[in-house]
Amino acid sequence: MTAFRATSKTLLLGCGPLLAQLLEQIEHQPHCGYRVVGVVAPKAPTEAVPCGCPLLGSVDNLHNIIREQDPDVIIVAVSEDRTGLFDHQLLEAGLFRHIKIEHATAVYERLTGKLPIEAYAPEDVLYSDIFQPGRTTLLSARLLSLIVALTGSIVCAPLLLLIAALIKLDSSGPVLFTQQRSGFEGSQFKLLKFRTMHPCGQRRSEWESDNVNRITRVGYWLRKFRLDELPQFFNILKGDMNIVGPRPHPVSNFELLVLTSRNLPDSGVEIPYYSLRSRVLPGITGWAQVRYRYANNLQEELEKLRFDLYYIKHYSLWLDIRILLETVRIVVTGKGVSASVSQPEKLPVSSTNGQESSYERP
Repeated sequence: MTAFRATSKTLLLGCGPLLAQLLEQIEHQPHCGYRVVGVVAPKAPTEAVPCGCPLLGSVDNLHNIIREQDPDVIIVAVSEDRTGLFDHQLLEAGLFRHIKIEHATAVYERLTGKLPIEAYAPEDVLYSDIFQPGRTTLLSARLLSLIVALTGSIVCAPLLLLIAALIKLDSSGPVLFTQQRSGFEGSQFKLLKFRTMHPCGQRRSEWESDNVNRITRVGYWLRKFRLDELPQFFNILKGDMNIVGPRPHPVSNFELLVLTSRNLPDSGVEIPYYSLRSRVLPGITGWAQVRYRYANNLQEELEKLRFDLYYIKHYSLWLDIRILLETVRIVVTGKGVSASVSQPEKLPVSSTNGQESSYERP
């Protein structure tokens, strides 16, 4: 077992996938502030605790375990409909022993910057406004986007012309790549990008890794520094996009992603998580892009969905500014998320009229 190193003596209460994921995060972030001393199961334990963490017993003996361990924090990884059996013990621990009580989903979000969507029940979405950004915040984000897009279009005009000329000199085909994408509340719009691949006149795999041989010499550098996205300043000025937001997916992928996100293996319930992405305008860059980069399969796309939903839940002008500054760093250095983070993907979409078919930067 890898030793847990942190400052707050922590007791975990719960079981299942969320507990396992949280233990893994704490183990890999030794300075996160938690030192796990053990796990308490909600009922008689029937399976081993992940990461070799000590199992101290069940909630039937919670009072004695709290007295013996004297924790600073108790993290609860149990659904609300089951905590009623020991709420009084947690209340006593919080009020009279001054133990901090935290929910596992909140801790997981703070440590990872993404949502554990399997842990969300339908009522968490239906009877809450946490996924509905306020009007003032939406207007602020829109104003920021217009300022950046208008300034960028003017300042980068010579660069846009230079890139267009280099694309024409480097390979045959149009300067721009266009594709129908899903936008705000499911509306469709035509996204603009500089072409970075040789045109393909037949249907083929849409995964980026299967299209590497089609990337042009100029296209390689455009992708490295994200310059192929610059034409989307005009999408922003038209009202299709913001500067920051979830990346707009191809229309042909919308139903596939909705279906996949409704059938997560651990949730047991059908919730249209994916549709929540459309609560805000899509963006040129986003939280998933600066935290996760590219992806190459559906599982990785679901991982990016977790980041997108975290962004919508915590939607604010300051988060947009943070993402924008991080994007500037990536553009200037040409370096994205470190290799230690799973790499973002590309989803399969249908080729259209022989144009560039890879779903490039979700």
